[in-house]
Amino acid sequence: MEVEQYLGMPAIIRSPAMVQLMELVKKIAQTSAVSLITGESGSGKELVARALHHYSLRASKPWVDINCASLPEHLVESELFGYEKGAFSGAVSTKPGLFELAHTGTLFLDEVGELDARMQVKLLRVLDGMSYYRLGGVRKVSVDVRIVAATNKNLEEEIEEGRFRPDLYHRLSQICLRVPPLRERPEDILAIGEFFLEELGEGRYFSAGARNFLLQYPWPGNVRELRNVIANAAILARSQEIQISNLRPVSFRTTSKGWNLDDMERRMITQAIGATGGHQQKAADLLGISQRTLSRKLRRIQSPVIALAEAV
Repeated sequence: MEVEQYLGMPAIIRSPAMVQLMELVKKIAQTSAVSLITGESGSGKELVARALHHYSLRASKPWVDINCASLPEHLVESELFGYEKGAFSGAVSTKPGLFELAHTGTLFLDEVGELDARMQVKLLRVLDGMSYYRLGGVRKVSVDVRIVAATNKNLEEEIEEGRFRPDLYHRLSQICLRVPPLRERPEDILAIGEFFLEELGEGRYFSAGARNFLLQYPWPGNVRELRNVIANAAILARSQEIQISNLRPVSFRTTSKGWNLDDMERRMITQAIGATGGHQQKAADLLGISQRTLSRKLRRIQSPVIALAEAV
């Protein structure tokens, strides 16, 4: 499978929604506009950010990224803006900040919605073209950096709750790019799943039932969840063929979002019975299970559609 790479990150794109998004990314990349990427956790926001740098006029310049949620609040400022020797206990030497390291290139601020109020003010000043001081510094620093930010939060709601500055939001969202969740990109699900399976080697492949499962499950954890499920399935599988029983999303252990294993199984069996006109053997083949297994499940699952099938 030939796969595009954006700064070393593989991009498996088959769905019309993502193809359209990446076409837009190529156009925006040629500008210097600040871009805000929104979307659910694990949906591919970093991939889009890397693509923006990959296609930009700054592609040969530095790419620097930081997850604003991964650092304690008191360390974010020193990471972004750097510090001078002796600025605080432990500052034994001068350290340039990420803005300086990204000079002439791109700085990606992941989970920008996690910044506290003080850092939001300082970031806004830099975005407005103002120079800044390193911590403990006496000389202002000026940088030429293209900013790309991402968040899984609804920043408009955060503004209403007083947790995010509206002026910073408007500055970050010169261009807004929404990454659709995986459930809205069915064409990507199997392609990404097969890519992950191919990465694991040993010639593994999905049964018809497993493929149907992958398409039916809503993937609340998006691509990150898909990768984990497939890695786990490869360990559980007794042969090269991955069966439905090998695919165990974590969310099946809860009733969050109204999904559980019984619901999914009932839905898939109902659809298979309907698609085959009530023919149990054909439905079993479609699901990738034996007719005997299907018959046992039919006796357990109560459904008007399935009840009719019992007579076939």
